[in-house]
Amino acid sequence: MPSIFSKIIAGEIPCYKIAENEDYMAFLDVFPLKRGHTLVIPKKEIDYIFDLDDPTYTGLLLFAKQIAGAIKKAIPCNRIAVSVIGLEVPHAHIHLIPMNTMNDVNFSNEKLKFSKEEFEQIASEIRRYI
Repeated sequence: MPSIFSKIIAGEIPCYKIAENEDYMAFLDVFPLKRGHTLVIPKKEIDYIFDLDDPTYTGLLLFAKQIAGAIKKAIPCNRIAVSVIGLEVPHAHIHLIPMNTMNDVNFSNEKLKFSKEEFEQIASEIRRYI
């Protein structure tokens, strides 16, 4: 059964897309810890990030670096945190989270809620810097 991320890639489930190329995709997390919290995924459906072949793994990190740079320019923050947890969706993914303190990256924090229009605005702000 395809993961929710594979369904997003296939266009079966909508997302707030930041960027996409032949092999990778970045879109806003709909349960964000911070404004601009973005997920970066390989289009190849593999559950565990360290099971990715080396070219896909390094390509994912390079794609994430480009997205992180755009987030940093669009969202005021000290840094972009990188987190790989991978338990909630069986598809390798990287969380890019704007942060000012370590607590900003605490996944037990209450998730933010944005309207469709707010998500679209955030995605647009980030895309300007891609």
